[in-house]
Amino acid sequence: MTTLEPQKSYRGRLAPSPTGHLHLGHARTFWLAQERARAAGGKLLLRVEDIDRARCKPEFTAAMLEDLRWFGFTWDEGPDLGGPCAPYTQSERRNFHLEIWRRLLAGHWIYPSAHSRKDLEQAPRAPHEGETEPLFPTHWRPAPESWTPPATPDGINWRFRVPDGERIEFVDGRCGRQAFEAGRDFGDFVVWRRDGVPAYELVVAADDHAMDITEVVRGEDLLLSTARQLLIYRALAWTPPAWFHGPLMRDAAGQRLAKRTAALSLRELRAAGQTPEQLRAEWSTA
Repeated sequence: MTTLEPQKSYRGRLAPSPTGHLHLGHARTFWLAQERARAAGGKLLLRVEDIDRARCKPEFTAAMLEDLRWFGFTWDEGPDLGGPCAPYTQSERRNFHLEIWRRLLAGHWIYPSAHSRKDLEQAPRAPHEGETEPLFPTHWRPAPESWTPPATPDGINWRFRVPDGERIEFVDGRCGRQAFEAGRDFGDFVVWRRDGVPAYELVVAADDHAMDITEVVRGEDLLLSTARQLLIYRALAWTPPAWFHGPLMRDAAGQRLAKRTAALSLRELRAAGQTPEQLRAEWSTA
């Protein structure tokens, strides 16, 4: 008789970064995450992604929590509630992120790179659509025998060596089947910055795994990031979560909302007398 393994209980997350005030686009994506967690009868956790201490401010963290509660968000685990996966503030998880860097280093998945973003911008290859920087030239990869593994990652950029020519495929819950080619749609990407800050791709993959997230709900601008993060999951022999990338919200000019879009921040909308119910009703008919 075959015994079926029980399915994991649904675990979703809200993962705001306190680099400014939350806007209506954040709220719609987070609301989608909350609705999917509640519909599945699962748990929703709040993780504050404040890893970049130069850009993240305590006042934005306080405002973020206030705005989320005002809008009607509730969570089951988080920095204010605690939980089995604490700490829920990324800046307090540095030792764990360092351990992940060491594991990637030991597996020969990453290498040090002295080249800066400015070097990349001056390289002859232009960025592809959706890419945030030009493709990293493969001839800039250092020879394995040219460097000795250090004790810490600080002082130099560290990049993940992508398997050139391999198609990275996944099925998104909203956008359907996705496929990106390593070395064409994206190149070797930074996992740890020279200023000592671990990069988004590393910390998000690591924390989603450690917090047992079963579905990642976020904006469709991060579809390409999913391909990168799947390579990290594979390198570390982790089972990836499901993915659901929601639509982006745009302003009247068709531009994607950003934190500098102050007029559509939750703070300004609240001050103007708007209610969460009104705002949700408006986007449900958009």
